[in-house]
Amino acid sequence: MLGREVRLRWRGCALRLLALCLAVFLCTHLSAELRRRSWPPAGLLVKLQEPGGEGYNKRAEEVPSKRQVIYVRRSRGGSPGSQDSSSAAHRRASKKPVRWHIELQPWASTSHSLTDEALRFLHYISTAQISCSHSVRNGLTDQSEATAKPWTVCLDDKFNLAHQIRNKQCRVYSLGLGGDDNLFEVNMANGGCEVHRFDPSTKSAHVHERERLWHHRLSIDWRDPNPAIATHNSHINTKKLGIILNEFGHWKIDILKADMESAEWKILENLILEGIVEQIGQLVIEIHLHWPGFEVSGNDSSVVRYWYSLFKELERKDFKLFYTYKDISKPQMFLRKEIFNASSCYTLSWANTRWT
Repeated sequence: MLGREVRLRWRGCALRLLALCLAVFLCTHLSAELRRRSWPPAGLLVKLQEPGGEGYNKRAEEVPSKRQVIYVRRSRGGSPGSQDSSSAAHRRASKKPVRWHIELQPWASTSHSLTDEALRFLHYISTAQISCSHSVRNGLTDQSEATAKPWTVCLDDKFNLAHQIRNKQCRVYSLGLGGDDNLFEVNMANGGCEVHRFDPSTKSAHVHERERLWHHRLSIDWRDPNPAIATHNSHINTKKLGIILNEFGHWKIDILKADMESAEWKILENLILEGIVEQIGQLVIEIHLHWPGFEVSGNDSSVVRYWYSLFKELERKDFKLFYTYKDISKPQMFLRKEIFNASSCYTLSWANTRWT
């Protein structure tokens, strides 16, 4: 009798355990199914992860926003955005993998010494890689202008910039931090280019100074804004260049001029990693060597190797250096040291040799 009672109790426990397992399985399956149905399609995830990608640009161009009406269509002489309508042929059909770091070049020597790294780097930025027979400084044909910085572009026919200017389809982006020198921007606008100047010190959010010159109270960054801050501030004054291009509905920049007071290294890295450099025809930039730059870390040798690797990445994107200027009016400092006969400031001009 006792054995029969034990067997009945064991059978009851087994049935209850089986029912409990079945309930857990059904709950798990239902939860997984609900999560799966709540996920967005895979294609949508790709677009959200690549705000500077090609799909995003295509949407911005095909569906003009209110900002595009303000920034693009107010120009009267020609259609500043018309050159973008033919840009679809330049876009890649497949997505490029996201890059998080640039490829560092091999050390200049096995000793990893600062001297070897610095000499290699300084030789690189002091040597033009291609010649330009028709260079223009500050938008002027007169090269004798001595009071302004030597922002130099190349108008050789092989680079297509002169053709764009003649057809009033040239677009210039100028990145700065509180500078008063806008001779280059004014002259390029007078010459027929659509010029957008980005400077956080601009008094108003957007100023249309003349027919082809706009000033925007925006600072170019290399980071995405903090989500917590972005949620509470719909008028963020700091954005990545790729985001601004999407918002403005622009695909090409014929000239990108940058004077970012040591932020140029991380901004250039961001433009390379997100593929924005491929949308630029000529790059005119002032570099600063007196300290590593914002968010650039490591010992002195590693910093110089990083600088050099950035420029070699530009080379891989078919950019060639055609103009270099050593500013002797600035402190002759290299990473806080008076060495290598180096200046703390150089102005460099590159041309995208595959630009059309």
